Amino acid sequence: MAGSLAMAGAGAGGAPPRIAVIGGGPGGLYAAALLKRLDASREITLWERNAPDDTFGFGVVLSDETLGGIEHADPAVHRALRAEFVRWDDIDIVHRGRRLTSGGHGFAALGRRRLLEILHERCRGLGVDLRFRAEAPPARELAATHDLVIAADGVHSPTRAAHADHFAPRVTRHRCRYIWLAADFAFDAFRFEIAETPPGVMQLHAYPYSAAASTVIVEMREEVWAAAGFDALDEKASADLCAKIFSDALGGRPLRGNNSSWTAFRTVVNERWAYGNTVLLGDAAHTAHFSIGSGTKLAVEDALALAACVQEQPDLPTALAAYESERRPVVESTQRAAAASLRWFEDLALHVGQPARQFAFNLLTRSRRVTHGNLRLRDSGFTDAVERDFGCPPGTPPMFTPFRLRGLELKNRVVVSPMDMYSAVDGVPGDFHLVHLGARALGGAGLVMTEMVCVSPEGRITPGCGGLYTPEQAAAWRRIVDFVHAQAPGTALGAQLGHSGRKGSTKLMWDGMDQPLDSGNWPLAAASPIPYRPGVNQVPYALDRAGLTAVRDQFTAAARRAADCGFDLLELHCAHGYLLSGFLSPLTNQRTDAYGGSPAARLRFPLEVFDAVRAVWPAERPMTVRISATDWAEGGTTAEDAVEIARAFTEHGADAIDVSTGQVVPDERPEFGRSYQTPYADRIRAELGVPVIAVGAISSWDDVNSLLLAGRADLCALARPHLYDPHWTLHAAAEQSYTGPGASWPLPYRAGSRTPPTGRTDAPRPRLALN
Repeated sequence: MAGSLAMAGAGAGGAPPRIAVIGGGPGGLYAAALLKRLDASREITLWERNAPDDTFGFGVVLSDETLGGIEHADPAVHRALRAEFVRWDDIDIVHRGRRLTSGGHGFAALGRRRLLEILHERCRGLGVDLRFRAEAPPARELAATHDLVIAADGVHSPTRAAHADHFAPRVTRHRCRYIWLAADFAFDAFRFEIAETPPGVMQLHAYPYSAAASTVIVEMREEVWAAAGFDALDEKASADLCAKIFSDALGGRPLRGNNSSWTAFRTVVNERWAYGNTVLLGDAAHTAHFSIGSGTKLAVEDALALAACVQEQPDLPTALAAYESERRPVVESTQRAAAASLRWFEDLALHVGQPARQFAFNLLTRSRRVTHGNLRLRDSGFTDAVERDFGCPPGTPPMFTPFRLRGLELKNRVVVSPMDMYSAVDGVPGDFHLVHLGARALGGAGLVMTEMVCVSPEGRITPGCGGLYTPEQAAAWRRIVDFVHAQAPGTALGAQLGHSGRKGSTKLMWDGMDQPLDSGNWPLAAASPIPYRPGVNQVPYALDRAGLTAVRDQFTAAARRAADCGFDLLELHCAHGYLLSGFLSPLTNQRTDAYGGSPAARLRFPLEVFDAVRAVWPAERPMTVRISATDWAEGGTTAEDAVEIARAFTEHGADAIDVSTGQVVPDERPEFGRSYQTPYADRIRAELGVPVIAVGAISSWDDVNSLLLAGRADLCALARPHLYDPHWTLHAAAEQSYTGPGASWPLPYRAGSRTPPTGRTDAPRPRLALN
C-alpha cells in the first residue's frame, strides 16, 4: 500500500504522489483544490457520479470563521465567494402570528450550485482531473494505486460501508421528516415560522441565498407528516401543500423542488476516520443537523485541516492521525450542539405554548452555543424585552430573581448541588462539613444542599457518608444549620435523604469508587437481588414486606430529625441507582409482587416513602424529589417514563422535581456535554407545568441565565463549579455588576464585592503607528 509515502514530496522513483478523491461535493472539491495548490506536482483525480450542474438543495450558509480559513488558504476562492455572498443580520421568529426579530447575527450564504461552479473552476485552473458522470472505483482498488484516497462520498458513503468493520460507524435515524425546497424571492432575514395544524406542529426554516431566491426547509415529526398526507404526495404536490400551509411567510408565492424528497435526518459518527491511506471527509465521516447550518461548513473545514496536515507532517500516517486529532474535538462539539438543536425541534410541540418572546429566546438558544450573553451582545433590546417578560427587576440578571417553593422564598435561582464528601465519622458530620457547607452558604447561593444523608447504617454508600439516624448526628447537623441561618441570612439549607441500596458498602471515592470494602462490609438491600457490578459488588437481598416497612420508617425518622434540625427544604433521593431509584428502573427492579412489573407498580414503594415523609415534614416547608430521567441504557428508564414518574410525585405533593440522569447501571452510555441533562428537566416542566431543578454540566452564570430565560428550568444546581469556587454566586454577581438583594455579601466580605483589577489600565496609548 502506498500510504507510507510522504505526501509533501515526490513518490517512489520520482513520480508525483497520486491522490484520488471520491465525491464532488464542496468538501471533496475543496480538498482537491488545496492539495493541488500546495503542490502542483501532485496528480489528483476526482470522481463524481452526477453531472457538473447536478446538485441537491439550494443555498449554503458559511460562518465568518470558515471564510477566514478559506481566505488564508486560498485567496482566489475567497474572492470568488465574497463576490457571490448574500449577507444579513436578523433572525425572524413567527409564533402564533407574532413576528419577533433578533438582530446582530451575521450570516453569509450563496447558492450551492454557484459554490460548486466556483470550486470546479478552481480545480480545473489548478489542473485537477475532474471526472463527472463517473462512478469511482472502489476505495480498496484506489488505495492500491494511489498514495491517498479521500472518501468524500456523502452520508451514505460506500467507502464507509465497505470498511465498516474498521471505521465502526454508528448511524442514528431521527424522528422528523424534512424536505428542501426553494422560493423565488429573497427573505430579508433567517426566518423560523411555526404552523400549528390539525395533524400537528410543523416548522419552516428559510433564508436567502441570492438576491432573488431563498432556501426553504419544512420539517415535522414523522407522525405529523403521515397524518398530513405527505407520505402519499410527490415532489410537486408536497411543495404545493407546504406553500399553502406557510402561505403567510411566502406571501402566497409558490415553492419548487430540485429532486426534493422527504427524508429523515441521520447522524453519522465513526470510531475512526482513516484506514491505511484512505480517509473519510465531510458527511462520510460525520453529520450534524441542518438546523445549525453545519454540513458544508464542516466539510470545508475538514478539507482545510486535511490539506494542512498532509503538508505539515512527515508522512501520511502521521498526517491522517493529526487530521483526525485536530478535527474530531471540533466535530464532536458541533454534533453535540446539533443534537440539542435537532431534539428541540423534534419536541417543538412542547414549547409552542410559551409566551412569544420566551419561545423566541428558547429557539435561539436551543443548541446551547448561543446564550443570553451572546444575544445581549448582538441585540440588547431583544434580551431586555425577554428579561422584562420574565419578571427581572431593572438591572437584575435572571439568576438573581427570587423564587418561591411553598412557604420558602429563595433569594436567587442558584442551588449548590448535593455532593458526597465522604468525610463523616460514624455518620456524624464534623468540622469539615461545617466549613464546606458554611462556605458555600456564605458564597451567595439561594439554596445549599447537603450530601445524601443516609437513613440507616446499612443505607450508607461508604463508611464516610453522613447520616440522620442517631441523636449525635442530628446534633451535628443542627450546628451546621444554625451557623448557616445566623451567618448567611437569606440562604436556605436543604437536606437530601437517601439509602444506598445495592450501591452501598464501598470504599471512599478516592480509594476506589464503587469498589467493595476490603473488610467490614455490611449486607445490602435492594428491590431485586442484582449486584451493581456482577463479580465485583455483593449480591443484595430483595426487601420483603417487613424490610420495606422498616426502610420506610427509617426515612420517616430521619425526616423528623431533619425538621427538628431546622432544615428549610427536604429532598428525597430517587436517582442514581440508590435504593428508591432501584425500584423505579426496570433494569434494577425485576420483582413479581406488587412492587415490580408495570411503571405504576415500580413507583409504589418510592411513593409510599414519599407519603410517609411528607406526612411528618412541616407543611409549610417544601419537598423535592431527585430522579434519574434516563438510565442511558437500553431497556431502562426513558424520558417518557421520567415524565410519568415526575407526575406521580407531583400529584403526591412534591413541590419541585430535581432532574438528574443516569448512574443506575455501570454500562450506561451518557451523552456528555454542556448542560446535557437539561432537556429532561425542560420536558418535565413543559409537559407537567411543575417547577424543576436542572443539573448536569451547567458551568457558567451565562448558562444559568440562559436556561431560566428560556423556560427550561426554575432553579439551576451546580456542583463542581462550587468546589472550584465556594463564592461562585457572589462572583457571578460581581462579574455582572449586580449589587441587589439576590446576592448579599456577608459584611466581613463586602470589601471584596468588586472584581479586583488584574493589571494597569492607565498606561498612555501610543499616539503614532510607524510602518
